[in-house]
Amino acid sequence: MTTFRTLLLTAALAFAGAALAQDVGETTFQSNCVACHQAGGQGIPGAFPPLAAGHVPELLAPEGGRTYLIHVLLYGLQGQINVAGQSYNGAMPAWPQLSDEQIASVLTYIATAWENEAELAEGFEPFTVDEVAAERDLGLAGSDVYDQRQELLTGD
Repeated sequence: MTTFRTLLLTAALAFAGAALAQDVGETTFQSNCVACHQAGGQGIPGAFPPLAAGHVPELLAPEGGRTYLIHVLLYGLQGQINVAGQSYNGAMPAWPQLSDEQIASVLTYIATAWENEAELAEGFEPFTVDEVAAERDLGLAGSDVYDQRQELLTGD
């Protein structure tokens, strides 16, 4: 009986932890990202790209996509980009003041919100605090992250 209770408690704690991470991610998005990327993740044409409609899963698909998204939040992004045939030239600010937990949670949130989850590669794992911490303090600039994006999407 004790083993069953332990398993039940472990499952309940895992569910509560996932729900809390989702709440932290959504709250962080609403507090910091919604003005540019909008509540439904649709972005603002010409200025700020959508995070919905499969764009985040597209960025996560190639090797290095997870690291790239962490870098976007930690260091910003500077340069004209194209998403689904639309050009965007707004600057993404760096958010180094956000905690590793907030960054991991908001990245997991945007990867799974707005029906993005259906387009994620099988086996997608939520972003972790350790992943974010490993990329912090690299001293990158928004232009470095732009170059990383070009390499990620073109394979060059």
